Amino acid sequence: MPKNTETTSKPAARAASKTLKSPTASKAAKSAAGSALAQSGTSKETKAGAATAASKTLRSPGASKAAKSAAGSTLTQRRDKP
Repeated sequence: MPKNTETTSKPAARAASKTLKSPTASKAAKSAAGSALAQSGTSKETKAGAATAASKTLRSPGASKAAKSAAGSTLTQRRDKP
């Protein structure tokens, strides 16, 4: 399977940090944000649990723009399926 070479950008990392600090962010949003920050500047890939949390965050109408940005970054770093 091809390796994903995407990394978290600086704006996405800032959005992830903001999400983690937010007292109103959901558990799924914080999980996706944590994954995005963990992958900042590395070649780590998103695991299934973090991808599920990111997907849930993106579908949530109450999620903030920062949370959705971090979730999008997290999903971008998921290994491509064959």
